[in-house]
Amino acid sequence: MLDDGSTVDALGRLLDEHRTWLRVERGLAVNSLDAYRRDLRRYRSFLAERGVTDAGQVTEELVFEFVRSLSSEGLAASSIARIVAAVRSLHRFAVIEGFVVGDPSASVEAPRVPDAIPRALHEPEVVRLLDAPEGDGPVALRDRAMLELLYGTGMRISELTGLDVGACTLEAGLVRVMGKGSKERVVPMGRLAIRALEAWFAVGRPEMMPSRPARRGDAEAVFLNQRGGRLTRQGAWLIVEGHARRVGLAEKVWPHVLRHSCATHMLERGADLRVVQELLGHARISTTQRYTRITVEHLRQVVDRAHPRSKG
Repeated sequence: MLDDGSTVDALGRLLDEHRTWLRVERGLAVNSLDAYRRDLRRYRSFLAERGVTDAGQVTEELVFEFVRSLSSEGLAASSIARIVAAVRSLHRFAVIEGFVVGDPSASVEAPRVPDAIPRALHEPEVVRLLDAPEGDGPVALRDRAMLELLYGTGMRISELTGLDVGACTLEAGLVRVMGKGSKERVVPMGRLAIRALEAWFAVGRPEMMPSRPARRGDAEAVFLNQRGGRLTRQGAWLIVEGHARRVGLAEKVWPHVLRHSCATHMLERGADLRVVQELLGHARISTTQRYTRITVEHLRQVVDRAHPRSKG
């Protein structure tokens, strides 16, 4: 029986092997693997309702019918595109590994998703958020270090919570980050982030660290929860969200907002696109180029406001 409670058949075994391939060969992170699992579980249920239990029984028309069913459910184009990508990955894997001869999903296209322009906070709003933790207690020191590091380095929340103490070299102002696909990058930290981490390491973290950590690896975690264990991604997001709510930014703050704000503000101040790409750990420059749209709009607003002939 599979982890979703269904019986094991040829398609179920293929799904298990595909998941192992995604984890081992492609090095996908846990969150990405979970997304694939949810999307392919939906696909498997669709096929099961039509008596299909083997990838060799899937036809092109069945895949088209599945995509039409997603549209009829009112799913967003981005969600449909993600699910279709998972389905195509499964069928390509089946061909590569020799389970089937042909790929019934090869000619199925996902709906086009408009390029989303990441939302960034204005610089004064970032300052309000970073100044939100009050006091000098261990929780405030931890939260201040988290916020400064997220904005100062542009790292993802999952990368932040995965940090070990040994990854931080405060003297050199560097932090070693493990990104998507287990790709490591070394990122410089700004003066304020270094100062916040120094205070957390010197005072806050020792107070929150138990004498005997409950789990292996907790003792090496940079950021701890109030029970002394490694802070989870969900826990870190709740902390950011809580401070945003206290300073009136709840509607503008979401998990990657400090990452996007870091990139946007650097580009607005003249940073090279390739430097920002390296900082954020983007595999493709096109991903980083999304931020240039924001900076161009920013320049347009400045010109409209400041140039004497912009309103002629």
